[in-house]
Amino acid sequence: MVTNIDTRLLGRNVSFTVSEPWLAYWLVIMRLAVGWWMLHAGLDKFLAWPFDAGWFVGGAAAGTSLGPLVTLFSEGVALSFVNVMVPLGQTLIGLGLLFGALTRLAAFFGAVLMTFFYFINGETGGWEHGLVTGDLLGLLIFAMIATLGAGRVLGVDAYLARSSVFKNHPKLQWFIG
Repeated sequence: MVTNIDTRLLGRNVSFTVSEPWLAYWLVIMRLAVGWWMLHAGLDKFLAWPFDAGWFVGGAAAGTSLGPLVTLFSEGVALSFVNVMVPLGQTLIGLGLLFGALTRLAAFFGAVLMTFFYFINGETGGWEHGLVTGDLLGLLIFAMIATLGAGRVLGVDAYLARSSVFKNHPKLQWFIG
């Protein structure tokens, strides 16, 4: 399907067409780029093991709007859990997006991470030059990937959607994109 767009841009009439294949290719490009971003972040933490999130959950988060929630994970078993789950989560999010497998679930958890990063980094000085930061852009890209079904374009989710498990259990459709 081709969509014709007729609009005004900067005071001039503009007309162009957008075809579905180009939108599909764009989704794949965005999914792969963000997947590599997350996979790289997770693997970097594993390669520099031991990872310690204490500076973030106990230090940077204190005094921010999310501080009361995040600082609960700043010591003991909770910090040990975070120290494993952040790199593992980033790695799994990256793999899910790269392969287009359980894409909506991966993008959801990526958006959760980006929400924490956006508010904590922003409230500790990241917003000095404006509210639009890399963390916010990451959050928006994860939302786009989850919303537009990016895993069904050249991804494992296309096969999962046709499988009997996902056909017989419609609620599982929420996990694939």
